[in-house]
Amino acid sequence: MRANDPTSKVFYKGASDDFIVFVDDPAVLKNWKNDRSIPLSDVVNGFKIFVTHKHGAQGVLDGASNASLDNEFGTHNVDDCIVKILEMGSFQTYTQSEHQADTNLANGPAFR
Repeated sequence: MRANDPTSKVFYKGASDDFIVFVDDPAVLKNWKNDRSIPLSDVVNGFKIFVTHKHGAQGVLDGASNASLDNEFGTHNVDDCIVKILEMGSFQTYTQSEHQADTNLANGPAFR
């Protein structure tokens, strides 16, 4: 995946922390909200919940611990927590700018 491809996520602002789940396709998420027979594996991009340590939707992402999931959702069952985040969170799409960097630092400074 290139750095400038659009990324979709669901952001949930909890009482103890902020949680993020990445989503493959916004249309599938919308359909899943109306039809729960759609498998959760078709909606999310991996069964991983991230926390931003109260730094909002753009904070540094770390994996959510069982303790943080228990504190916020009353369970650390990842499937149950993801469902709650998808139901109560806000959908966001963003595109990162393409990375610009020197390709070979051994050649010296880029600007002479």
